[in-house]
Amino acid sequence: MIFQINSFEDVIEFLRLMIEGYRVLMRCFYYIFLLTARFMSIFNSLQAIQYANQLLEQSNIFYGHGTDNALDEAYALVIDALNLSHSLSDDALAAIPLENPETLIDLIHRRVHEHVPVPYLTHKAWFCGLPFYVDERVLIPRSPIAELIEVGFAPWIDPDSVTDVLDLCTGSGCIAIGCAYAFENAQIDAADLSQDALDVAKMNLVQHALENRVHLFQGDLFSALPEKKYDIIVSNPPYVGQEEMESLPTEFEHEPRLALVSGKLGLDIVDRILKQAAHYLKDDGILVVEVGNTWEIMEEHYPDLPFVWLEFERGGDGVFLLNKEDLLNVW
Repeated sequence: MIFQINSFEDVIEFLRLMIEGYRVLMRCFYYIFLLTARFMSIFNSLQAIQYANQLLEQSNIFYGHGTDNALDEAYALVIDALNLSHSLSDDALAAIPLENPETLIDLIHRRVHEHVPVPYLTHKAWFCGLPFYVDERVLIPRSPIAELIEVGFAPWIDPDSVTDVLDLCTGSGCIAIGCAYAFENAQIDAADLSQDALDVAKMNLVQHALENRVHLFQGDLFSALPEKKYDIIVSNPPYVGQEEMESLPTEFEHEPRLALVSGKLGLDIVDRILKQAAHYLKDDGILVVEVGNTWEIMEEHYPDLPFVWLEFERGGDGVFLLNKEDLLNVW
């Protein structure tokens, strides 16, 4: 067929046909691979990783929900989907045949074409070296706060003195559960506005056998909490502004908007935490909050607060620390 271009509308139609043709071609490759995978006895886990890596490298997906490159993403997808150990060598993976390759190949194509983040496909995410169940009711754990938890928030507080920790906007419960492992003698309270999120957190408490040490509260920030004070208040709250949200990659559209967006500038929830936290902190207590790219706006809006912006060896920024006295001096 010869396509004549005589106007701008013809150009648009030509591009539409090209895109549609590409989609049809990729779908054909998909079914060809399914048939090949089904009838080739040599098809194994390592070949699935290689296939996923090839498709991911050719795609325009966004990395940032656990990995930062195609190969690591391919390993994470295949290994977690098959419930394999991440310590397996390539030789060991090559020796593991796939009994039902269709399911795995479908996950790979959903990652490439629908931009669904890997943890939502496998229902598994890792935080502080611990596994967590996740689905689209909660954010995917990825906060750099994990590094702080792993060292017991030292040197900002004596880990041996910590008996009470509060995790605000707990989501999947990963920060609260990580703190329970870090502070073996502490009681952990975890609050979230979303009951759906707390249902996921409950699943993770059961998975880690921490129902007696991590206590869930459904409510708006501090509203449902008991009258007590904490050594550490830690939070990864919603902090994305409305304009920034519209510019984020497609992957973020799969995450709950309630857990991401916080007003026009992204400050609505953080502002309330700052103004209320001192009442719930012990005299030597600390407040640790992730605000991501909003950190510059925070500096402008709160010039009297002596934010300590924490640095992380594994990357990540936009996490501040304040103590009770810092907060009382302003409010």
